[in-house]
Amino acid sequence: MKAIIYCRVSTKKESQETSLERQEEELLELAASRGYEVAAVIKDQASGYELDRPGMLDLLDKVKTEKVSAVLIQDETRIGRGNAKIALLHCLFKEGVRVYSIADDGELRLSESDSMVIQIVSMVEEYQRKIHNLKIKRGMKRAVENGFQPEKNLKNRGNPAGRERKEVPIEEIVRLRKNKLTFDEIAATLKRVWL
Repeated sequence: MKAIIYCRVSTKKESQETSLERQEEELLELAASRGYEVAAVIKDQASGYELDRPGMLDLLDKVKTEKVSAVLIQDETRIGRGNAKIALLHCLFKEGVRVYSIADDGELRLSESDSMVIQIVSMVEEYQRKIHNLKIKRGMKRAVENGFQPEKNLKNRGNPAGRERKEVPIEEIVRLRKNKLTFDEIAATLKRVWL
């Protein structure tokens, strides 16, 4: 299993350099004790209230493109502070990544209020997706009523100018949906398993 180590200090002062080194050493020990292969060590010297941090943006890219199971941090404030922390944790959890901290001696334990806010954000995101899909469905229905023939848009269905049909694991999607995963979570799971 792969993990990314994320270290952050708030300023670019030289005295903070030793804190970054200490965080990295402690997190390498945590990775070894948990049996994680360290895919990357990412360091930032920026305020936790900022979203625009080169290291954090790199971490989010790696989480999406590599098979990363966990992010290891010193404590929850290393991910961020205030709204930035909630937004970034939501992004990580949405990708199915676990966050481990030295301060929690294991998986990150959020306060009840932080956990509630992340759940609310997830619910709002799911409803936004549903509304978006309903708009698409309504638009497609109108297009078909006005003569559009979607079946003619596939190459291997009689239209050489159309797109290639993509095979998808329907049974797996149905199984994951029965397990109450959102479509976003299903897409993230399939991306990791099928790609």
